[in-house]
Amino acid sequence: MIKRIHVLEDDEDIRYIIGVLLKDEGYELQLSSTFSELKGKLKDSVPDLFILDVMLPDGDGAEICKDLKTDMFTKHIPIIVMSANDQNRELSIAAGADDYVSKPFDIDYIVKRIKKLLVK
Repeated sequence: MIKRIHVLEDDEDIRYIIGVLLKDEGYELQLSSTFSELKGKLKDSVPDLFILDVMLPDGDGAEICKDLKTDMFTKHIPIIVMSANDQNRELSIAAGADDYVSKPFDIDYIVKRIKKLLVK
């Protein structure tokens, strides 16, 4: 069964790169650039994994992670938080993130992290 990943990233170039990478790996994608867009898409389908950026125009990735981890419909879904600022690592893990990836990220590394979380 094909796994669906929802990527919440406001940088269009990074969103595109992650999208191409994950499609090549055989994943189905949902892409959002804002938290409100993500919430709207969750009404249609729930992913198998979230990838969240920290710095977003309408929210903080760590806070969004906390929201998703306390919602009964999404709390079981693994979340990878990514940020260019490593100070966000502890905040993200404390908010319930299952993993954290520093930007810029190594493509092979992020694919390994995704596969590890989706096997659970």
